[in-house]
Amino acid sequence: MAVQSRLRLKREHLSLLASIYARHRPLVQRGITVSFVFYVIASTYRGFSARPASSSSSSSKRKGKGKEADDTKPRVAVDALFYQRLSRILRIVIPSIRSKEALLLVMHSSLLIFRTVISLYVAALDGKIVASLVRAQPVPFLLNILRWLLVAVPATWTNSWLSYVQNKLALAYRTRLTQEVMKQYLGDDADPQDLKTFYKLANLDDRIKNPDQMITHDIQRFSTHLAAIYANVAKPVLDVILYNYQLSQNVGAEGLVLLTVLVQASAALLRALTPAFGQYTALSAQLSGNLRHTHSRLAEFAEEVAFFGGEETEKMLVEREYAGLVKHENYVLAKRWWHGCVEEGIVKWLWGSFGLCICAIPVFFKLPGVAALDMGGRTEGFVTNRRLLLSASDAFGRVMYSYKDLSELAGYTTRVATLLETMADVRKGKFDKALVSSASIEENAKILRGRGMVLESEEIQFENVPIVTPNGDILVRSLSFYVKPGQHLLIVGPNGCGKSSLFRILGGLWPVYGGVVRKPPASQFILIPQRPYLSLGTLRDQVIYPHSKEDMEARGITDDDLRAVLEVVQMENIVEREGGWDAAREWREALSGGDQQKIAWARLFYHQPKYAVLDEATSLVPPDMEGMMMEYATRLGITLLTVSHRPSLWKYHSMILQYDGQGGYVFTKLDAEKRLALQQEKEALDIKLLEVPKMKARLAELQEIAGERSRV
Repeated sequence: MAVQSRLRLKREHLSLLASIYARHRPLVQRGITVSFVFYVIASTYRGFSARPASSSSSSSKRKGKGKEADDTKPRVAVDALFYQRLSRILRIVIPSIRSKEALLLVMHSSLLIFRTVISLYVAALDGKIVASLVRAQPVPFLLNILRWLLVAVPATWTNSWLSYVQNKLALAYRTRLTQEVMKQYLGDDADPQDLKTFYKLANLDDRIKNPDQMITHDIQRFSTHLAAIYANVAKPVLDVILYNYQLSQNVGAEGLVLLTVLVQASAALLRALTPAFGQYTALSAQLSGNLRHTHSRLAEFAEEVAFFGGEETEKMLVEREYAGLVKHENYVLAKRWWHGCVEEGIVKWLWGSFGLCICAIPVFFKLPGVAALDMGGRTEGFVTNRRLLLSASDAFGRVMYSYKDLSELAGYTTRVATLLETMADVRKGKFDKALVSSASIEENAKILRGRGMVLESEEIQFENVPIVTPNGDILVRSLSFYVKPGQHLLIVGPNGCGKSSLFRILGGLWPVYGGVVRKPPASQFILIPQRPYLSLGTLRDQVIYPHSKEDMEARGITDDDLRAVLEVVQMENIVEREGGWDAAREWREALSGGDQQKIAWARLFYHQPKYAVLDEATSLVPPDMEGMMMEYATRLGITLLTVSHRPSLWKYHSMILQYDGQGGYVFTKLDAEKRLALQQEKEALDIKLLEVPKMKARLAELQEIAGERSRV
C-alpha cells in the first residue's frame, strides 16, 4: 500500500507539473524561441570567430636562405590575422556607407530577406495543396495552384536579381581593389613620389614571384568569394532562424530543442573532420602561378632557348611545375571526396531522419493548445513542416558549408593581403631579398644597414656612394665622380663591375646605401638600352612614349615635327612603309634591331631631357649614323652617360669612368686622341705577341735543321 501511495503521489506531482507547464506553455515557447535565436547567432559568431592558426600553417620570415624560403607554405587560417587582413581589404572595397558597393550590399540583403519570406509562403502553400488533394476539394486545389503560379513571378524575379546583384557586387569589389593595387603598383598622379614599385617588387624583393597572377586571377577570385560569402553566411543564418521559428509554431519548441541538440552534436563531429581547405586553396594558387610563370619565361626567352636547343630542359622545368600542381590537386581531391561523403551522410541523411521524427510529433502526440485535426489537416501540417524542415536543414547545411567557403576566402585573402603588404613595405624601402654569403661579413653588413642621401641638383655627383646589388653583392665600396651639363661621360669596364648598377641608382630604382647622390629628378633622364622597349600601340606611340597623343599636342608638337625627328635618324620612310602614324603593330617583331635603336634615339630627341643614359645604345647602327646621332644630341643640349666598347665613340666624350672589375675605378678627363693612339699601339703589340709562339716554333725548327747539317 505504501508503494502504491508513493506512485500515486508522484503521478499527482507529474500531472500538476504538466498542468502548470500547459498553462504557461506559450510563455515557455516564446522563451525557448528567443533563446534559440540568440543561440544561432552566438554559435555562428563562435564558429567564424578568430582562432589560433596551427603551427604547421605559421610562416617564417626569410633571412636570405634562398631555396629554403621557396618551400615555406603561406599561413592560411580563419584566425585573428585573417580577420585583420579582411578588415583592411573591406575598407578598400567598401570605402563608405554611401558608396555604390554599400548600396549593392543593402539591395542584396533586402532580396535575401524577400526570398526567405517567399519560401515560407511556398511551404505553407505546399501543405494546403496536398491537403486539398487528400480532402478531394477541386476548387481549393485550383485556387492554390493559381496562387502557386502567381507567387512564381516574384520568386523568379528575386532569384534573377540576386544573381545579378551578387555578380555586380563581385565586379565592384574587383574594380575597387584593382584600382588600389594599380595605384600602388604603377603609381598615382596624385602621389608626388615616383617609387617604381612595379620594378622594385620584381627585382629587389623575393616575396612576390608572380604579381601578374595576383593582380589578375587572385583578386578576381577573392572578389567573387567575398561577394558570395555574404549570401552563403547571412542568408542561411536568417533561414535557420525564420524556418525554425515557424517550425516551432507548428510542432512545438520542445521538438526544436531536441533537434538543435542532435544537429549540433553531429555538426561538431563534421567540423572536427573538415580538412584545412583554406591552406589548400592558397597553395593551389601559388603552384598555378609558378606554372604560369615558367610558361611566360619560355615565351619571353624563346629565341635564346631555340638557339641553345634547350627544349628538353625547359620541358623538364614545365613538367616539374605541372607535376607538383597535379600532385597537390589530387591530394585535395582525395580530401574533398571523403569529406563530401561524410558531409552528405550527416547533412542530408542523418539530419533528414531527425527531421522526419520531429515532423511526426503532432501526429503521434497531443500537443497542448492544439486542436485535433482530420486526415487532411494532419497531411497539411506534415507536408508544411517537412518542407520547412528540409529548408531549415538545407540552410544549416549551408551554414556548415560556409565555413569551408570562408576557409577558401582566407586563402585568397592571404594572397591579396600579401601583395598589398609587400607593396607597402617596398614603398617604405623595406625589402626581403636572399643575400649572397659575403653579405654576412661584418664590414659588408655595416654597409647594407646604412642609408645614403639623395638630393636634387642640376648636376650629377656621387660622393662616397657604395654600389650594391639587390642581393647584397658590393661591387664598389665608395664611388665618387661628377658630371656637369655638357660634359659627356664614358663608362667602361668588364661585365658585372657596376656600370648598369650606376644607372639604376641614378634612376631611383635601387636604394642608396651610403654617401650622397646629387642628381636631377628622374623625369630629366632617359635610358636607351641595347634592346629598347617598344610599347603596345601605334607608330606615333613608339616615338613619344610614355606620352599620349594629347600630351604631345599639349606641347605644341605635330606629326610633321615627329617626321623631322625621324629624318634625323634616317627613318622617315617608315611612316609610309607601315601605313601611317596610327598603324599598330607588334613593333618588337616588325622592326629590326637597328631600327629599334633608331626609334629609341628618335624618342630621345622628342623628349630632349637634360641627361641620357646610353647602354650599348648604338651597337646595331652604322658608325656614321652613330656619330651623327651623338652630335645631334649634343646640339640639343643633352648630356650623355654612355656605356660602350666602341673606340669610335671616345671622341664625343670629355670624361671617363673606368672600372677595373675588382672594386676599384678611375675617374678622369678623357683625351680621346691619346687614348685611341694607346689603344692602337696595344692592339699592334697584341698582334705581335700572338706571333711569338709561331716564331719560337720556327726558331726551334731552324735550330734542329742546323744541328742536323752540322752533324753531317
